[in-house]
Amino acid sequence: MRTTIKTWCGFAVTAFAMTALAFSPAHAEPKKDFKIAWSIYAGWMPWGYAADSGIMKKWADKYGISVEITQINDYVESINQYTAGAFDGVVMTNMDALTIPAAGGVDSTALITGDYSNGNDGIVLKTGSSVADLKGQKVNLVELSVSHYLLARALDTVGLSEKDLTVVNTSDADIVGVFNSGADVTSVVTWNPLLAEVKAFKGAQEVFTSADIPGEILDILFVNTTTLKNNPDFGKALVGAWYEIMALMTSGTPEGDKALTAMAEAAGTDLAGYKAQLETTKMFYTPKDGVAFVSGPELVATMEKVAKFSFDKGLLGEGAKSAEAVGMEFPGGKTFGNADNIKLRFDTAYIQLAADGKL
Repeated sequence: MRTTIKTWCGFAVTAFAMTALAFSPAHAEPKKDFKIAWSIYAGWMPWGYAADSGIMKKWADKYGISVEITQINDYVESINQYTAGAFDGVVMTNMDALTIPAAGGVDSTALITGDYSNGNDGIVLKTGSSVADLKGQKVNLVELSVSHYLLARALDTVGLSEKDLTVVNTSDADIVGVFNSGADVTSVVTWNPLLAEVKAFKGAQEVFTSADIPGEILDILFVNTTTLKNNPDFGKALVGAWYEIMALMTSGTPEGDKALTAMAEAAGTDLAGYKAQLETTKMFYTPKDGVAFVSGPELVATMEKVAKFSFDKGLLGEGAKSAEAVGMEFPGGKTFGNADNIKLRFDTAYIQLAADGKL
């Protein structure tokens, strides 16, 4: 349930933030105490449960460390704080990881790729029944967010581009009201639970969703690369806690339903509502599934698309001369972008330990 804006802000990395990062020992030395930030979304509710249930503490104790999990209501602010060094890890989308910390010079590792949006994001029209019908329309969305990316990908499928329509920057808080405000607003792009509300309007037609580009809008726990390298037990504890909860969620037991109910309540819904959100969220419930996805060739192709969109929108920084300005590293030694500026890494080492039962 995305209740905050998944978008890049021009002030995301301030001079103060970068100074704090440069001198923060949290990113340079072995340590025992760690902090993770998370925000409300279907695929991230397990992190809140990890803290509340004691499962995170159990795994942290196993490795002789402590891990504090903090909910931040403002999604973008959580990323900004991570980028400034206030947190050792944060949950965010693949696009936001590239355009905020990585573009700002912070080297981050995708420790746990938890899910991808598989229908949680969509394009809805009042008039028309296909993506092609967007031509000439005003499209309301959160500009420079994953909604904007979804629109670009949808237009690609029918040979259109943004010059064929008008994008109207609209706050996520206003999307539903705007869509219902009058005949002059004919189309929106948004995410659940807002998407469900918009689709409920009489005559509304969903013409494209994230299920049409599976695996491209990813929800991931990223951690600071240097912190992880210097503190491997930090990564092991996080992965261990996560997959214990994944097993619980899929157990079909009373304990599993209790856990799901707790997550639902924290998300502001009931068990049925939360399960409905999970139906449009492709969770990687097992470490084996996570390893397979992150190791696959599709991820590299996806991140190339994301990099191109981000560069075209000016999200890779003023000095970026191409979509390859920020380097990315993938399993098997594959890279994309500037090999001398690797700032985003997709790793399977820790989830492979979970798959092998070696945590």
